[in-house]
Amino acid sequence: MKETIYTIPVTEAFETECECPLCTLETKLENEYVDYVLGASLMEPDSRKLTNDKGFCRKHFEMVYKKQENKLGLGLIIDTHLIEQNKKFNRLTGFTPNYENPNKPLEDNDKVKVMSLKSALGSIIGGGKKKSRDSDEEEAGGGFNIDKIISFIDEYEEKCYICDKLNYTMDRYIEVIFYLYFNEPDFKRMFDSGKGFCFPHLKALLSYSKKYDSKKREQIVSIMLKNQVDNLERIEKEINWFTKKFDYRYESEPWGNSRDAIPRSINKLTGPCRLR
Repeated sequence: MKETIYTIPVTEAFETECECPLCTLETKLENEYVDYVLGASLMEPDSRKLTNDKGFCRKHFEMVYKKQENKLGLGLIIDTHLIEQNKKFNRLTGFTPNYENPNKPLEDNDKVKVMSLKSALGSIIGGGKKKSRDSDEEEAGGGFNIDKIISFIDEYEEKCYICDKLNYTMDRYIEVIFYLYFNEPDFKRMFDSGKGFCFPHLKALLSYSKKYDSKKREQIVSIMLKNQVDNLERIEKEINWFTKKFDYRYESEPWGNSRDAIPRSINKLTGPCRLR
């Protein structure tokens, strides 16, 4: 098989004994991106601009925190990220932060001052005319546009610097898989004899197959689905045998491949998991 810098990670993943080679690829990439975030990217202005804007999802915040290798670096990332997000959030609420004692709630007089300033600015911008409420939600929220604040949080929850890099590279790897399948007989044999994929990566492969004509699509999809059916049946039998091993009647029987059937089954159903 002719190998290049693009095909080597893919072929190595398919040579690995696993339930889903794309999970192997994704896990390796994920670890590399976590190391990158806490290392080289710290001093790269373009990367810091992106982490300031996107931050990380819950999973990847946990991963970069648990590395415990560069607490200062992570602190700097969170610091500038919070500065960026606080500016956006403050504009939506109309409040200004109480920097002198951030743990002390605003007194009633302070709240009046803030809201009075907001009203005065609104009058100036509006040419002295009273500004109407944007919506019933805004009126019910005491002058705040609650829907905009909820939308801000919704958008924030969907952003993640590592997820974006991961999704982009995984999409490129799926392109490589299809290229190799139709152009490299050795890879095709390896693909056809594999253990199938997890459901999320099977979905990604099936979706990408739509880019091919019906003849090629049927060729690869028929193999994929047949393999998936066979291997789902295999892993169901393995997990079933795992449960039977707790019955005294089967105590002396060999475990076979069932000892780690639980994490492999979860992997098959949900995608990359850090269970071991």
